[in-house]
Amino acid sequence: MAKPAPADHPVHEIIGARYSPRGFSERKVARETLASLFEAARWAPSCFNDQPWGFILAERDDQAAFERILDCLTPGNQSWAHTAAVLVVSVARTSFERSGKTNRHAFHDVGMASAMMALQATALGLGLHMMAGFDAAKAKAVLEIPDGFEPVSAMALGYPEDPQRMPEEMREKALRPRVRKPIAEFVFAGRWGQAAPGIS
Repeated sequence: MAKPAPADHPVHEIIGARYSPRGFSERKVARETLASLFEAARWAPSCFNDQPWGFILAERDDQAAFERILDCLTPGNQSWAHTAAVLVVSVARTSFERSGKTNRHAFHDVGMASAMMALQATALGLGLHMMAGFDAAKAKAVLEIPDGFEPVSAMALGYPEDPQRMPEEMREKALRPRVRKPIAEFVFAGRWGQAAPGIS
């Protein structure tokens, strides 16, 4: 399924093509393809090059591991994420490895790594849907995430399903137009709230 962004200004085709699918085909994701996604994450920028990210994955073929992550999702996300070939939980190390000091940028950097994964997934014909709707405390416990590390996001990964093969409610959501705030609402010049001339 193609769902290009209706961009107001030119962006790279991979950025325009990336979207968050709500249904996946039964096609398995090859291990070498998964490795390519995590290689993209590996090269994300991070504060002091600390690379505070970690990822726990479960392929649908490993039913016990897959169910552990699926059970951490909200019911609304479970209703469609169960079709994914792979579920992932991203994790942040909350202190710098070298100094042990709190890293207030850790979640940002994990987000950067996840975004790199999403773009690489798009380039390979995959869809990656990140979810805030999961129980982080439960994930920390059942996935045995140690102290000093925190779950950030859950992700569903796979080859997007044809919307015509989805249940009606999911099909409607999948086919909704993509919408974003205009640039003028979040880009300012010199101080907060002051319009940036020529950037809108």
